Amino acid sequence: MAQRGIREYDAKRLLAKYLPEYLNEFSYKGDLALVSPETDLEELAAANPWLKTERLVVKPDQLFGKRGKHGLVLLDANWDGARKYLKENMGVEVAVGGVAGRLTHFLIEPFIPHREELYVAISSDYDGDNIFFSPEGGICVEENWEKVVRIHVDVLAGIDDVDVKSKLPSSLAGQSETVEKFIRALYRFYAAMGFSYLEINPFTFHSGTIVPLDMVAKLDDAEEYWQRKRWEGLAFPEPFGRTLTKEELFIKDLDSKTGASLKLTILNPQGRIWTMVAGGGASVIYADTICDLGFAREMANYGEYSGDPNTEETYYYTRTILDLMTHEKDPKGKVLLIGGAIANFTDVAKTFKGVVMALEEYQQKLQAASVKIYVRRGGPNFEQGLKLMRELGRRLGVPIEVYGPETHMTRIVRLALEGASQ
Repeated sequence: MAQRGIREYDAKRLLAKYLPEYLNEFSYKGDLALVSPETDLEELAAANPWLKTERLVVKPDQLFGKRGKHGLVLLDANWDGARKYLKENMGVEVAVGGVAGRLTHFLIEPFIPHREELYVAISSDYDGDNIFFSPEGGICVEENWEKVVRIHVDVLAGIDDVDVKSKLPSSLAGQSETVEKFIRALYRFYAAMGFSYLEINPFTFHSGTIVPLDMVAKLDDAEEYWQRKRWEGLAFPEPFGRTLTKEELFIKDLDSKTGASLKLTILNPQGRIWTMVAGGGASVIYADTICDLGFAREMANYGEYSGDPNTEETYYYTRTILDLMTHEKDPKGKVLLIGGAIANFTDVAKTFKGVVMALEEYQQKLQAASVKIYVRRGGPNFEQGLKLMRELGRRLGVPIEVYGPETHMTRIVRLALEGASQ
């Protein structure tokens, strides 16, 4: 699984829509508006009349925290003030936690006057889920972590088997029952909706209901198929400061049109070590091995192709990698690792046909860039696939070393990089 962050806008939208299934008295309306560079503010106000009648909060919604500490939150504003704030801050470059990026998305919601700020979060680990709660939430919760209580839910248990009430601090007094019901409902919502992390910091009480003031959430993307109706319209934005290259956008679009998995992240376009790895787990192992051998700064990309992509999809994926790696030369030459574990159902021969097509197309560029290729693969029809690669090496004029499942998949990394260090 991969934990993927979502916008606060989407987290609160899901909360408003689905938490009442588990807590009848939860009446948070979820008045929310998301603003991007393409948003027409007049049309937005027409679709959300409360924007012109409520006092408002405006803040960036781009997967980074401590927005208040960075002076990026507008509080208790009217619509004219919100428009002015958006005009002044849209597209502005800011640095947060050492990462620089441009502000492109903002959340607008009603301003809630409050005195109490409480904290709740849920996260998953190997033996279950952990609920964290504090009656003193807000921007200083980390500095007061000793006041946070932890409630563990065993992987084979459920929230009904957990004594939540006894774990809550006595300082809640008359609010204890309300908070307990909210925590139980929030956990059920968390489990049913495919979350892997959910934090509300802070939440408060307003007009007889609990209101989330700030939220952070991550979803398990392995749930995407099962949650497609509930997640409808939900986007997985890139981390703050991360702008996709045209090649990454191309692979992302290709991935969206297939049942296979095609992923590509460019780490260092000038890097000498490029990978084309089959399988998400294998891609992690290859990347770790490259780093362990001291070549982290030379690693050019990270990604994977898996889920039995067809020949055409593999061809386009390979061609994208080859175009990037042959764009510039390096005096020491370059290395391409075409690897993977032993496939369960991916047809190795079929995918390697696409790889061969792309390598033949880039023959002269590969020669000019002094590329050496190392191949290791196993799985259905791997013998035929490896034969294709060996035959290609003899006619391509590019060094290709080919290994099957008898060779450990990280062995070719060491073989390749020992030569690359010369």
